[in-house]
Amino acid sequence: MKKVIVCLMIGMTWMGFSYAAGDAASGQGKAAVCSGCHGGDGNSMIPSFPKLAGQGEVYLTRQLIDIRDGARNVAEMTGILTGRSDQDLADIAAYYASQKGTVGATNPDLLELGRQIYRAGIAEKGVAACSACHSPTGAGNPQAGFPALGGQHAAYLVSTLKAYRTGTRNNGQAVMMQQVAAIMSDKEIEAVASYIQGLSE
Repeated sequence: MKKVIVCLMIGMTWMGFSYAAGDAASGQGKAAVCSGCHGGDGNSMIPSFPKLAGQGEVYLTRQLIDIRDGARNVAEMTGILTGRSDQDLADIAAYYASQKGTVGATNPDLLELGRQIYRAGIAEKGVAACSACHSPTGAGNPQAGFPALGGQHAAYLVSTLKAYRTGTRNNGQAVMMQQVAAIMSDKEIEAVASYIQGLSE
């Protein structure tokens, strides 16, 4: 219960961030430079690059600003957002938020463990259910700035959780995610990532 309360408190803090509303139509053209890695509609075909289609606008805007400003280090994006205004980034986020995400498949061998972790957490380790912040369907909580996860590439999720665990990802909601990832085994991370890859509304 404590982790759910912390989740809600962090979400309320994120709601305090104020961004100009993005314009999806304007964002489509501005997102052209992103298509090589993330796909024209935000459905990346490369498992190491995240799908952006259907991602919450508030969350994605914050990530883009953090990457541009150096608060989040993504080597592959070095210089790509330089010179972009907050409005440009909000427009790009709005475009991707308006797109429909695709869903992958869950490894049957990891299904039960992944489902357990996502829906109920790991009680003996004090890991809260992922669904508490990211919703039972993986749609996230757009208003609170919690990202949509459903359908995301398992490979990207594994690398992200491990980056939280090592502290190399330390922006945004990092404290909460670092605490969770720090006590998860590689197998548990792989299982929940696989489950999320096949999760949809």
